Amino acid sequence: MKVIVLGAGIIGVSTAWHLLNEGHEVTVVDRQPDAALETSFANGAQISVSFCEPWASAEAPFKVAKWLLRDDSPLLFRPRLDPHQWRWGLSFLGQCSDAAFARNVRQLVALGRYSHESLKEMVAATGIQYQRLERGILHFFSSAADYEAGAAAAELMRQHGVDRRVLSRDEVLKVEPALAAFGPAIHGGTFTPSDESGDAREFTQRLAELCRARGATFLHETAISGLNRTGDRISGVRVHHLRHGRFQTLTADAYVAAMGSYTAPLLRQVGVWLNIYPAKGYSATMKLKRPQDASVVSLLDDTRKIAISRLGDTIRVAGTAELAGYDTSLDGATARARCAALVRRYEELFPGVADTSEPNFWAGLRPSTPTNIPYIGRSKIANLWLNAGHGTLGWTHGAGSGQALAELISGKRPALAASGFGFCGDALPAPRPQVPVRAPAAGRA
Repeated sequence: MKVIVLGAGIIGVSTAWHLLNEGHEVTVVDRQPDAALETSFANGAQISVSFCEPWASAEAPFKVAKWLLRDDSPLLFRPRLDPHQWRWGLSFLGQCSDAAFARNVRQLVALGRYSHESLKEMVAATGIQYQRLERGILHFFSSAADYEAGAAAAELMRQHGVDRRVLSRDEVLKVEPALAAFGPAIHGGTFTPSDESGDAREFTQRLAELCRARGATFLHETAISGLNRTGDRISGVRVHHLRHGRFQTLTADAYVAAMGSYTAPLLRQVGVWLNIYPAKGYSATMKLKRPQDASVVSLLDDTRKIAISRLGDTIRVAGTAELAGYDTSLDGATARARCAALVRRYEELFPGVADTSEPNFWAGLRPSTPTNIPYIGRSKIANLWLNAGHGTLGWTHGAGSGQALAELISGKRPALAASGFGFCGDALPAPRPQVPVRAPAAGRA
């Protein structure tokens, strides 16, 4: 079957790879000149299966209210005259209960585990190099109260079979000695040795090259103008070739919407309403002046809610979320304050280790749902499939999301279904009935 994938980030390219594995003809469309140049470009670099708690919790409304007036707060809500933002916000508040939190955690852990196994299989099959470090993720706390909350979160994750260990200050420094200068301010931490880190952009671009080598077509510098709907099916996707200005309608048997935050406004044109809203995240990538003194374990700084990951001879500091529409600019007082806060915090933690004079700043839009659980499955339109809404966990969940959706499109039941993961639409085939094995009659071989 011919499938058009809309979007060439980690989600879209992973979907394309697995569709090729299922024997389909694949075309990928993206407005950028290469894969992974938007949300997948410079994220926090963590494969964080064990650190996947949803934003919505019983405590979240109080934290957001406390952070409202701080330009450098971890989560910043800027109210706009945007009904989609308010719809998202009200739904988010509806998820801020202990019962919803526990339900959402189960879903996220299941998808994370499935996806991590899928990623490992892809790496083994392809040999892709992407600055991978399999050293775990270390979450450290700078106050006793936060440490106690972190220990409680670790216990919750252990109930889901996650090996998240609670560490004392000395144990934190043993896992990552580079934190020694900041050691007196650390109360303790949690550590998951099974998690890892790596460059999502490098992985995605190399995977795209392999997809092309296997026959996939990539239409880059091609903007998606809209979808044509005929009855209960999509009959084509209208595109604009940016390089030479030509307009065209592409047709296929099936269409996959994997455009991150831009999935929701595109699909509203054909009557599909997804509760996805962009959360603007920032990162700073800096060259290391003293690589021997830099961390090699991927870190989560609880106080600032930022991730710190080693990528070769550079360090990536990423975090914060700003709910303020579809703005990716680095101009303006708020953006400058948030970027400066990333660099300032790294210098507090690791004084003199990185060259903070010329950081490479980036901002991208994380496609967030109120539950943090993505839409994976069929839309209400028969041949329109969804793979969007992964929020801050696109790199963590990308490989498995692509595999599960490709299997659904092929009429298969993904192994992820056994965990009770909530696929959308009616895509999930019923389990095959177990045929009882009859014992041979007496006297027969």
